[in-house]
This record gives sequence, C-alpha cells and structure tokens, in this order.
Amino acid sequence: MLDKKGFDLWAEDYDKLVGISEEKNTYPFAGYRAVLGNIYQSIMRKPKAVVLDLGFGSGRLTARLYEKGCTVYGQDFSERMIELAAQKMPEARLYQGDFAEGLAEPLLRERYDFIIATYSLHHLCDEQKLLLLQALRKLLNPGGQLLIGDVMFEDREKLEQCRREVGDAWDEEEIYFVVDELKQMFPEFRFEKISFCAGVLELDCEALRARE
Repeated sequence: MLDKKGFDLWAEDYDKLVGISEEKNTYPFAGYRAVLGNIYQSIMRKPKAVVLDLGFGSGRLTARLYEKGCTVYGQDFSERMIELAAQKMPEARLYQGDFAEGLAEPLLRERYDFIIATYSLHHLCDEQKLLLLQALRKLLNPGGQLLIGDVMFEDREKLEQCRREVGDAWDEEEIYFVVDELKQMFPEFRFEKISFCAGVLELDCEALRARE
C-alpha cells in the first residue's frame, strides 16, 4: 500500500492515470466521472451545503462544489494533494491526516450536510471502514447524507469475477466494498451501480437516527 511519500509522488499524475483507465473503461476507474457526477448532483439539491470530503485528492469534485458555493472541509493523506487542491479552493479548510486513524480534531467540531468519500476508503480494511462509518454518522446535520463512490461490487462473487478477469492488474492491497456484506451492518445503505467495478453508496442521517 502507498505510504504518505508514495501518495505525494503520485499526486502530479493522478488525474491523468484516472483518465486513461476511465477512457478505456477498465478497472479500477471505469465509470469514474459518472460516480463523481452522481454525488455532485445529490449535493446540488441543497444550496450552499456544508461538505466534508475524505480523500479529496487533487480536488476534482470538491473544487466544483466549492465553485457552486458549498462550504468545503476535507482531509487527505497527501500534503501534495492538499497543495494542489488548495490552489483551486483557497478558502476551504483542508487538513492532512490518515483517516484510518481518525479525523483531524477541527473536523470533529463541525457538522455537515454531506460527508463524501470518492475512491479513498478502499485503503481501509473492513473493520476500519465500519469504525469510520460509525464515527461519521454522528457528524451529519439533520437531513444530512453520507455518500461513498468507489470501486465496489454487489456481492463477493462479482468481486472475484472482476479479480479473475483483470488478472495481474488487480491491486491486492486495496480492500473494496462488497455491498451485501456491508448492508448486514448498515441495511439502510442504498446502492447504485455505475459500472462493472464502481458504484455509489448513499446513507441518510434520518434513517440512522430512526434505527437508534
């Protein structure tokens, strides 16, 4: 798995590499723009939303939200990614840190209309994902939503099928969402399939509070 230095070095070419995979409709970024577009449209339904982005990278999605008047907070592992994103969003509040170890303290003091994570949570093991999701749900405003766009599969069989088909290109260090397994813990999640290897998970704050 990439360490902090590795992410910093990857930062300059990230968008180019994503674009190549997306254009060829190959794993892992087939459907990338559609995933981001799905999340963007959800957030645009609420004017001037307060958004927390976990793993915002170069700011490809978050910068568009910023331009539309959203208040943007974010945390990313890479200092270089933060530098690139800050050039596009000078007033955004961006913090460096590994969210596998929790959120930066200032972020825990805020509340958000949307918490989003695009192509970032696959760096966490399943246990870390669950712990983070449990923490994030407490930071949503009434009516808020958690939106996750990533490499994900409806069930374990489809994940294994993709693994077989891509062969050596499969990244063994990344841990992808398996939706039917996640929903055993969070049945309120809604899943929209975007491509053969990507989708969007949506979770409403009110659904969580009803369960509590």
